[in-house]
Amino acid sequence: MTSMNFAAWLNLSPPFPAILDQAKHVDATGWHGIYVADHFMPNAADNSGPTQECWTTLAALAASTSRVRLGSLVTGNTYRFPPVLAKMAAQVDIISNGRLVLGLGAAWQQNEHEAYGIDFGTVGSRLARLDESVQIIKSLFQNERTDFHGKYYNVTNAPLAPKPVQAGGPRILIGGGGEQKTLRIVAKYADEWNIWGTPETLAAKGKILDQRCEEVGRDPKSVYRSAQAIVTLSDDPAVVERARSAPGFAGIAGNAEEIVDAMGRYAEAGVNEFIIPNFNFGRGTNDMYDRLQQDVVAKVR
Repeated sequence: MTSMNFAAWLNLSPPFPAILDQAKHVDATGWHGIYVADHFMPNAADNSGPTQECWTTLAALAASTSRVRLGSLVTGNTYRFPPVLAKMAAQVDIISNGRLVLGLGAAWQQNEHEAYGIDFGTVGSRLARLDESVQIIKSLFQNERTDFHGKYYNVTNAPLAPKPVQAGGPRILIGGGGEQKTLRIVAKYADEWNIWGTPETLAAKGKILDQRCEEVGRDPKSVYRSAQAIVTLSDDPAVVERARSAPGFAGIAGNAEEIVDAMGRYAEAGVNEFIIPNFNFGRGTNDMYDRLQQDVVAKVR
């Protein structure tokens, strides 16, 4: 079986001390990375639930962990002006001593834009903004001065100092599966591509990404590929069946042997890193990550 890296995706709804405890546990128990989402409120009619902020949380985790890679999954591009985001990312990379993964996406959660007065625009305009933004951020990471004059962003003789610890800047991860635009942006600029989905989805979308890379003269193998899905690990058939029969189920549910088999299919689909959210773990996050480490990860690597 092809080996994969495994990372944890921590829900930002709990109080920060609980998130910090989980992050320290993940850091100490062999996981490859920790990811957090970039949202300001729940995606629901009642948007009042607690939501910790992504980048200040990443900065705190950078100072409180020592080994794991730390990433945004993913930063909504519309939420922050690109040079400001580049400055933030460089600082988190410095705090973490070179462990940041800068995840970017076009942004999709409409209620956040409406509540905070952020222009939502069209899908096409958000993707065009993302295309420009990645160019600006990469240039700021890599050059002493940046000039960029696009449709949406203008930057003139802009410095970025101090530079990130990672040479050339943190790994740029772009999330999404849109075949005509998003995967073209991935092929042009990204170090890593990320998407939700089944192994079959990953394999099909991966072939499209290969084509997009070839169109811009890039080796498809140079794009690191990560994926995630909700994972329900249980020896109780009733628990497994409940998970599988949930509306819109597109995750993984089963005993350890079945989860290992599913991970093998992701590896065969070309996935380099599988990210496991803790959204369905309840209060047992640390215990469940320990069980997954022992019963699944150790058998896949």
